[in-house]
Amino acid sequence: MEPCEELKTFIKVLFLAILSISYCYLIPIRVSNGIPRKTIKKITCPDSDKLDATQVAPSVFYLKDLDSVSGPSHRPIVLAIKAAILGIIISSYQYKHNFHCNVINVLYHCHMYLGMELGFAMAALFVKFYLGFNFEIEPQFNEPHLATSLQDFWGRRWNLMSSNILRHTIYNPIRMKWDPILGQLKGQMSGIFVTFFVSGIMHELMFLYQTRVLPTWEVTCFLVLHGACTAIEVAVKKAVKGRFQLHWGVTWPITMAFVVVTGGWLLFPQLIRNGVDVKIIKESSLLVDFVSCMK
Repeated sequence: MEPCEELKTFIKVLFLAILSISYCYLIPIRVSNGIPRKTIKKITCPDSDKLDATQVAPSVFYLKDLDSVSGPSHRPIVLAIKAAILGIIISSYQYKHNFHCNVINVLYHCHMYLGMELGFAMAALFVKFYLGFNFEIEPQFNEPHLATSLQDFWGRRWNLMSSNILRHTIYNPIRMKWDPILGQLKGQMSGIFVTFFVSGIMHELMFLYQTRVLPTWEVTCFLVLHGACTAIEVAVKKAVKGRFQLHWGVTWPITMAFVVVTGGWLLFPQLIRNGVDVKIIKESSLLVDFVSCMK
């Protein structure tokens, strides 16, 4: 796709996002439920079948988190370094056919993380510029590549705004309901598992927007697996009660290896089968070329 077409598509995405937000906040309180509301929804929120993968995915995340403003609040130098690393990763894809599949898997994980963090950073910068710079925006990520456990990765480092939403809407209510019945530990483990399951369903919806094919439930299996392992991890920590603790030099590589291996097994295959990775690489390369031409 030519750069001018990319710009047209970006404007279309922005226009559709504004219409969708307007529908969410203005229409339901003024139009009765039923055919009238569905008709207006069809007009204001048209299908996104012709949008590009690199623009559909961020739109899904932004519209999913309408109730909060999110974005990383890092120093510019850190974001500049991460942007440079992402540019190197995107440029390296031209030699992709020479890479081992495990190397490609690691690159895909890094691309996903850096792309999301930089995307949220740009959104946060726009919001701060529009509303003023006299406030701080909650960070979306907290260096997930430094996580030393699954509980640390999912609870304190990865996609913090979504984790916070799931904590208040799923995890806490489950614990309030089941702790008196099952006990504190089993209630906590059940809350973790159910929260990851719900997150899996939400990710299936996002993958549906990207691939536009019926769900294969691989993403749900990925998150259910991580939910089960996180629950077991919590139970083991409570069982040893601090009497035994592995050094971070051991837990860090184990955690990162588990995330990358299971991601390559269950998270990315659906995207790869449907050519989403090829589209994202192509569109990301066009973006890098566009930025390079602006220098």
